[in-house]
Order: sequence, then C-alpha cells, then structure tokens
Amino acid sequence: MTGSAAVAERIVVGYIPSPQGIAAFERAKDEAVRRSGRLVVVNTGHHGNYSDAAFATAEDLDAIDAELTSAGIEHEVQQPTAGRDAAEEILRVAEEQRATLIVIGIRYRSQVGKLLLGSTAQQVLLEAACPVLAVKESARSR
Repeated sequence: MTGSAAVAERIVVGYIPSPQGIAAFERAKDEAVRRSGRLVVVNTGHHGNYSDAAFATAEDLDAIDAELTSAGIEHEVQQPTAGRDAAEEILRVAEEQRATLIVIGIRYRSQVGKLLLGSTAQQVLLEAACPVLAVKESARSR
C-alpha cells in the first residue's frame, strides 16, 4: 500500500425470511467477521410489496439488527420499497455501497420454473460488478 488506509470490505446480503435467506444471512455474517467488513442486509418484497411473504416483519429486522450489534458487526439494514424487484434492489445497493461481495440464497428450481418466473439469483450472478457468493440452505433445515 502507498500510505492510504485499506478500504474496509463491504458485504451486501439479500435477505428474505426463508431457509435460503437465513442461510445467506448466516454466511454473510460469517464473511463480515472473517473480513472485518461492513454488512448491509437488503430485504424487499416482490416489487416492494409489503404484503409479499419475502418482506420481513419489523420484528425480523429488529432481531437481525440486534444479532449483528451483539456480534460487533458494523451493519445497516435496508428495506427498500421503491417498487423494484429484488435483484434490482440488491444490485443497486451493492453499487451504492461499492460492495466487495454479494451473498444470496439459492434454491432448486426446474427449468420451466426458471423460464416462467425468472431468477433473482441468476440476475444478480450475471449483472453484479463484484463477486457473488450463492449459498444453499443446509440439509438440516430442509
């Protein structure tokens, strides 16, 4: 280095209250500790829909905030409602934060399911400007 301080790692995790979302959050938390990084948790419903099952409750987000605070992890929890889809929000936040890593949860989907419904994970993997870590739920949680 040439006398300047190292830029802290910035990790963005796409979180939804599901086994895949929890697995992604846990791995992102581990990465933040390992890298001494800042963690940004992003939760959004389908197109910012508050009634969508992917939209975490205030209690869920408070628990995440408390867990990260207790672990001493510098963090921010965002729940954007601008009407973008989840992939667009994750990518927007990653760019805004100048993320060094994005962590997302993945699940198995049939070829027809991917064709009809698209894939948040696929869009993030293909469009991210930084490395993406795709995490499956553990076999124990299935």
